[in-house]
Amino acid sequence: MNAGKMKISKIDEILKKVKTVAIAGHVKPDGDCAGSCLGLYNYIKDNFPNTEVDIYLEPLPYTFLFMRNSDKVRSEAELDIQYDLFIALDCGSIDRTGFASKYFETAKDTLCIDHHISNNGYANTNFIEAHISSTCELLFNLMDVDKISKEVAECLYTGIVHDTGIFQYNCTSSKTMNIAGVLMDKGIDFTKIVDDTFFKKTFTQNKMLGMAMDKAKLYLDGKCIISVLTLEDMAKYNAKPEDLEGTINALRVTKDVEAGVLIYEKEKNVYRLSMRSNGKVDLSKIAVEFNGGGHVMAAGGTVYGEILPGIDRLLNMISEQLEQ
Repeated sequence: MNAGKMKISKIDEILKKVKTVAIAGHVKPDGDCAGSCLGLYNYIKDNFPNTEVDIYLEPLPYTFLFMRNSDKVRSEAELDIQYDLFIALDCGSIDRTGFASKYFETAKDTLCIDHHISNNGYANTNFIEAHISSTCELLFNLMDVDKISKEVAECLYTGIVHDTGIFQYNCTSSKTMNIAGVLMDKGIDFTKIVDDTFFKKTFTQNKMLGMAMDKAKLYLDGKCIISVLTLEDMAKYNAKPEDLEGTINALRVTKDVEAGVLIYEKEKNVYRLSMRSNGKVDLSKIAVEFNGGGHVMAAGGTVYGEILPGIDRLLNMISEQLEQ
C-alpha cells in the first residue's frame, strides 16, 4: 500500500471529514471502473447523506446501466466547483480520467484507489495494491461491510466479475472468492449480473464478433492472434466501440494462443488496442509503450498513424517475452 498524507484503514475516515466529493474513473469505462465508481457513489449516498457527491465518467455501456444511480453520471465537466476531495478509481495515471482531470487539479485533497501495477501514486493519498483482483475488491476492503447495501454490492460484484473474467484469471484469490460470497449474501442476483453483463450480446455485437474472427490472423507460430477492424468494418454494421465488448476474450481462448489482440480504428489513423494474455506475456509492460496501461493479463493502448508498423512493433515485443 502506498499511502500519502493520511494513514487510514477505512474510507469512512476520509469521507466524514469532507462535504463535497468528486468521483472519477478511467476513459472508456469497463466493469471494474463502472462498478467501483457507482459502488462508492452509492455508498456515500447511503451513509453520508449530507455530503455532496458527483460522479464523472464517459457514457457507460448499456450493460452497466442497471446499477443504481447510473443516470447520475456526468459525462461533461460543466460544473464550476472546487471539491474538498477528488477520488480517482481504477486509474493508473491522472490523464486516464480524461475530462474529469480538471477537478483533480483544483481539489483541496485527492485520493487514488487502484490496482494497476503502473500506478506511481499521483494523489495525495494512494491505496494501490497491484496483486488485488480489481479496484472493486480493494474498495470493498476499505468500506465498512455492515454499511454495504444490496445496491452497492451489485456494483462491487460486477467489477470483480469483469476484472477476474468470472473468477478465471490468476488475479483471483481465495479472498476474492470470499468477498464475492459476502456480496452475494447481500441479496444480489449474481447469476443475472453475470449473464446480462458478460454473456448476453446484441445482434450487432455478434456480427462484429463474426467479422473479427473472420479477419483474425495467427502470428509467432500460432502463439499470437490479432484481428484488425477498420472504420469501414465498423460502419458496415453501424457499430460502436462498445459493440466489440467480449470479442477480445474470444480471441484469447483460441487453442495454443498466448496473447490475443483486438485492434479497431477509432478515427482515421488512430487505432485502439485491446490485449489479453494467458500468462506468459506481461501486457502491462507492452501497453505503456503504446500510450496505454493495464495489467499483466489485460491491457490496452493506442497506435497513431499507419497500423502495420505498429503491429510489427507489437509482435516484436511479444516475441521477446515468449523467448525468455
